[in-house]
Amino acid sequence: MSDTNLTFAIIGASAGIAESHLNALKQLPGAKIVGMQDIAVERGTKRAAEFGCPFFTDHKKMLAETKPDVAVITTPHPLHAPIALDAFAAGCHVHTEKPVAVEVAQADLMIAAAEKAGKLLTVNYQKRFWRGTEYMRKVVGQGELGELIRVLCIEPWYRTEAYYKSATWRGTWAGEGGGVLMNQAPHTLDLLCHLAGLPKKVWGWVRTRYHSMECEDSAQAMLEYPNGAPGYLTVSTVETGVETRLQLIGEKGGLEMVGDKVFRFTFTPGLLEHMRTSTEMWSGPKQERTEVALTTGPDGNHLDCYKDLAAAIREKKTPRVTGKEALMSMELANAIVLSSFEDRAITLPCDRKAYTALLNDLKSGKRSLKSPA
Repeated sequence: MSDTNLTFAIIGASAGIAESHLNALKQLPGAKIVGMQDIAVERGTKRAAEFGCPFFTDHKKMLAETKPDVAVITTPHPLHAPIALDAFAAGCHVHTEKPVAVEVAQADLMIAAAEKAGKLLTVNYQKRFWRGTEYMRKVVGQGELGELIRVLCIEPWYRTEAYYKSATWRGTWAGEGGGVLMNQAPHTLDLLCHLAGLPKKVWGWVRTRYHSMECEDSAQAMLEYPNGAPGYLTVSTVETGVETRLQLIGEKGGLEMVGDKVFRFTFTPGLLEHMRTSTEMWSGPKQERTEVALTTGPDGNHLDCYKDLAAAIREKKTPRVTGKEALMSMELANAIVLSSFEDRAITLPCDRKAYTALLNDLKSGKRSLKSPA
């Protein structure tokens, strides 16, 4: 690696999402793709030819021969962990698609391997780089909302039967490691944890309500944060017609992300101060709600992720979405599923052994997720 150039090798180059990564790398100054790998030979060979790099069917051989600075993983989720471990052993940094893995125990291994190798592990949560997210994070980080009062997160990720039939691994425990929580909602869970922090307790409910697949097409959760604040989450691939909504309500005011808009509201005086000092029985604090003008900042795309990664490597600084940061959404996703099957609240961090045992039972068919009659 020179001061300006970075080399990249793509593992899972035939995947649909790989195109977004390749387009980003085309635009990244100093980036060079030195190899592509996939088990889909025809499509992978064609894609590698478009970028003028060699094609491999064995990722270990590619890493050994091309010696990239960064291994980019765009394979199905259950392969993220073992491939990342191979990449760290080969001396590469790793940038993987979301989610970081399919279970917290695997993510732990990836994080430990990165630290042992002295390499970076980053995850492609591009929505963290959107100007609206950055604004909300700044407000929260500066304490402008005050103590957390409540969180609400609603996100429909509508999908058809044709979507799940497009590949044999989709919607299966062995091939995908979960349904909506593992494929569509990781971005949702990541933003929730990025802005509100990780809850301390989770009550989860997952079902396969309408899709003909093994895994959940609907997931709900009640959350309890360290200060006792409640949170509510619903994600689904069978619902549409409403916009994404993420609300953070604090003692001094709130933030609300609705689709691609951000709203901020303030309470004067704060909720708790007014509650304790007002002599009126029915009054509330003065409220003001305004839409935030998001005129500057990044778009929140794959290129933003790669710019951050490149800067972290060259400047030897911490990237924005490390493996440890990405672990939060994995903790939450696993806890929701474990809670649903065990019919009890799960205290975080999620029990690694319990979730691994559950996932193994689901993969083998010993346990299944059936919609109630």
